[in-house]
Amino acid sequence: MENFESLIIARRSTRKFTERQISAEDVQKLLQAALLAPTSKNCKSWEFVAVENKDMLKQLSVSKNSGSAFLEGCTLAVIVLGDKSATDIWVEDAAIAATYMQLQAEDLGVGSCWCHIRNRSLGEMSSEQYVRDLLHIPDNFGVLCIIGFGYKDQERKPNDLARLTWEKIHIGGFQADDKQLIISH
Repeated sequence: MENFESLIIARRSTRKFTERQISAEDVQKLLQAALLAPTSKNCKSWEFVAVENKDMLKQLSVSKNSGSAFLEGCTLAVIVLGDKSATDIWVEDAAIAATYMQLQAEDLGVGSCWCHIRNRSLGEMSSEQYVRDLLHIPDNFGVLCIIGFGYKDQERKPNDLARLTWEKIHIGGFQADDKQLIISH
């Protein structure tokens, strides 16, 4: 990528992947990005489980009632955890790390998609418990999400800056009737 702006404009969720494996060097870069993510008070509350085994990816693809099927087609899944005993904001720490990995993936030309696990269910069982049991994750770790990675089966158009919802930006305080954002320099 040329710069950060180009990176965030280009990054789109990818749910269909080719069978091409991600190189060990690029997997290391993805995991390094996660480890470079900031955490509250530098407590490093996050941990990660990297999965490339096709049978395990298939089992992860049914980790919630809907929205996880794409994991079967990825070549790498990273389960993003947070140590609940380390900090009460493990969710935020883990979310930042997940985002860092997704941005690194885009920079490498690798597609990615977030599969939310926390507070989701699989029938009567929580999705967290399903993933925890499947991967032998201790109870003190919350399971935030699974990020699926792989080479994109097709390219998507970059985000369209003309379609940004500037009405979601409020200057100086929240005003529900703001219709237009005026930025002055």
